[in-house]
Amino acid sequence: MEQNYEKICVVGLGYIGLPTASLLATKGFKVLGVDRNSTVVATISSGTIHFYEPDLDILVKSAVQSGNLVVAGEPQPADVFILAVPTPFQDGHVPDISYIEAATHAIAPHLASDNLIILESTSPVGTSERIADWLRKLRPDLVMPSPNSSAGYKKSQIFIAHCPERVLPGHILKELIDNDRIIGGIDGPSAERSRSFYQKFVKGNIFLTNSRTAELCKLAENAYRDVNIAFANELSLICVYGHRKQDQLKEFWP
Repeated sequence: MEQNYEKICVVGLGYIGLPTASLLATKGFKVLGVDRNSTVVATISSGTIHFYEPDLDILVKSAVQSGNLVVAGEPQPADVFILAVPTPFQDGHVPDISYIEAATHAIAPHLASDNLIILESTSPVGTSERIADWLRKLRPDLVMPSPNSSAGYKKSQIFIAHCPERVLPGHILKELIDNDRIIGGIDGPSAERSRSFYQKFVKGNIFLTNSRTAELCKLAENAYRDVNIAFANELSLICVYGHRKQDQLKEFWP
């Protein structure tokens, strides 16, 4: 049962949320961008940006002036809710998902049957399922997906999926469209609904899986990138040290 999603609520207007919200607005979606920081809300509402990304200022200005992007401090009813909030580390390298939990509580009163919730934040494995667990308590009138649920459509159904961003700063606007995407639904219908939504603006390939696999893929990709950066940094230190040692030896072997 395909849904024609038109109203989008993006929670978190950082380096992923704002480009995503602006891109969707310029594609014709009616987008509400949500951020608890009143300064961020005021800045974007004026058509300007609070961090640098090439061409983002032009995109945001166009989105705001078109009326398709509106920014506020609290969510409102929508067809799709995209959670793009921070997930920093706490002491001991423990991931902090309190921002995701707060965003879930914020959207809960505004949910309705057939809504799609997409988590884009980098998250520990199982976080998407925790969103469903939180919402079961907050909205017992709605049916939340589970990994063991049947593929059939249910009345008052909510769909939840994890679709992690895979972009590099400096290339975000291009890569949001051109990059391949992995979508992990808590159940099959959630994955299918998410794919039908992303196909409206993503040109890259879209690969479907379950939410836990998608969460792990993102963590593995980040770890791979971090290891390569660390290796490059070590090589640079070796080169600098080697150059200095060479200069010291010249007095003995000119």
